[in-house]
Amino acid sequence: MELDGRVAVVTGGTRGVGAGIARAFLDAGAQVVLCARRPPEHPIETPAGKAGFIPLDLRDGAAVEAFFDSVATRYGRLDCLVNNAGGTPYRPLAEGGPARHARVLELNLLAPLTASLAAHPHLRAARGSLVMVGSVSGTRPSPGTAAYGAAKAGLENLARSMAVEWAPEVRVNTLVLGMVRTELTRLHYGDERGVAAVGGTVPLGRLAEPREVGEAAVFLASDRAAYISGASLLLHGGGERPAFLAAATANRPGADEPGAGKATVDKENRDEQ
Repeated sequence: MELDGRVAVVTGGTRGVGAGIARAFLDAGAQVVLCARRPPEHPIETPAGKAGFIPLDLRDGAAVEAFFDSVATRYGRLDCLVNNAGGTPYRPLAEGGPARHARVLELNLLAPLTASLAAHPHLRAARGSLVMVGSVSGTRPSPGTAAYGAAKAGLENLARSMAVEWAPEVRVNTLVLGMVRTELTRLHYGDERGVAAVGGTVPLGRLAEPREVGEAAVFLASDRAAYISGASLLLHGGGERPAFLAAATANRPGADEPGAGKATVDKENRDEQ
């Protein structure tokens, strides 16, 4: 398998996207260590193996450094770090004070920076790779989650700078995620009808699955991506259809009658010539 003999750490890997990433790494042959404040409700495992777990608060710099030193000592190496831990509640800017928004920035930007710095000497020794888990919220307006969007924008830029500073020993890339179906999907999109409706706005017609995110992360960590660094891989099912296309009345066949729209405009243009 393509990651045989390698050791990977997945932050926040106990559920959702992180668990999907961990399982994909296990199936690729890697030894996987998860860290989070709380253990998983059920072991993260596949027929290929079982992920280890060490409790860790990523906001505690000293604990983070000790964690990575212990992983490298116990397993003999560290080949990949996936900075997955993050998230945010829905909170309009005016409804939360600066301290609340600062905590979102801390979790989604400062914690990955802290983990990356602690992991760096071990990744450098193994000539390994680092994968940031970003979001389309960092590339477009993010109303209701503005601090999260700002953090993800910063994370992507941080990864590009790391890719330059830490080359050639460590490759650094970002997975830019769209909507992913997890255990918490209903909190964001509602019942199954709401989830289906939201999925219908995506060109591929559905939300991503955590396993698909994991497969992309494995690719970036593998030798198949040996010349990819400083890149942002979009994993969003084709993105979002621009809202103005749904609102416009021009160039919409069938809006008035079959063949209306652009054909009518073209005829008027010919008549004026």
